[in-house]
Amino acid sequence: MHTKGNREVAAEEKMSKNSVLAAVLVAGILPGTAFAHHSHASLDPNDVRVLSGVVTKYSWSMPHVYLKVMAPNPEGNTVEYSIEMLHPAAMAERGWSKESFKAGDRITWEGQHDRNKSRAYSDLVWAENNGNRIGSESREENRVVASGDFTGLWNRGPGQPTYFPPQGWPLTALGQNLVDNFSEDQNPILTCGDPGPPKSMTLPYAHKVYRADENTIVIERDLMEGSRIVHMNGKPEIGEPRRLGYSWGWMEDGKLVVESTGFSADKWGNHTGIDSSEQKHVIERFNLAEDGLSITLEITVTDPVYLREPVTFSHRWVRVPERELVQTPCTMESAQLWIEGGYE
Repeated sequence: MHTKGNREVAAEEKMSKNSVLAAVLVAGILPGTAFAHHSHASLDPNDVRVLSGVVTKYSWSMPHVYLKVMAPNPEGNTVEYSIEMLHPAAMAERGWSKESFKAGDRITWEGQHDRNKSRAYSDLVWAENNGNRIGSESREENRVVASGDFTGLWNRGPGQPTYFPPQGWPLTALGQNLVDNFSEDQNPILTCGDPGPPKSMTLPYAHKVYRADENTIVIERDLMEGSRIVHMNGKPEIGEPRRLGYSWGWMEDGKLVVESTGFSADKWGNHTGIDSSEQKHVIERFNLAEDGLSITLEITVTDPVYLREPVTFSHRWVRVPERELVQTPCTMESAQLWIEGGYE
């Protein structure tokens, strides 16, 4: 069994810092981070502008929320600006909703301008409409309260990049070929795809864990279709293969253990850049911290199509303020804006 070491984690972190698309995602997981910190390589942190114009489109969709605004550029010509924000779930935590703006609204906003000064593109620190300013900080009233329970709302903790294939995994020839030919533009989100576990458990979206009854734990996630049902009274009947599989669980030494099988073949279903097959088998161990504010996940995945032997890796969730999960459709238009956002 292979367990990821510190050297592999450090290498993965180093690679993530050099990635434009990775920077996009990092901006979405750092709590309390202003959009001015959104580090697309194309944005100029020394050129922060306050601009005004008229909204032509407000796209509340995955992967990221966008505003289109007709506003004057430095030469005085009216052009259509693209303003990029975070994904809808992160925006909701900051007080935004799909009704925040509409076409025809006159707004003022502050953001970093693109390094290419002829390109009408910026990120966003705050936007104001009719005297109502909405910023990028998480709302102050949403303070986290410690809880000694696995239930609640959890998000990926900081410092856990998953933007490149993991290093040192014992891959089969098929798995190695995927890693050797990895490209970030293969990300399933670019075609509005959404992998199942274990990849789904490491994405930078909030997970909601709750008990439907004494024998059933439910795991749901922002921007995910369907729910993971964990049967606490024995292994369920395995039916047709499906992306989220079939799960059963038990308590062991204070940890929640969840075993899953019955998966369908899934692009990037094992990890970034590594697909999964119908033979995938996953065991997750949820270890709640003493203060109730974080969970360490130890995930063991077996998939003989892509892995020569089982692999165990760790992941961390942190408790976040309670709210409703955000479910909004991914659009190909928004996906295209997201992939193009960091490039001239």
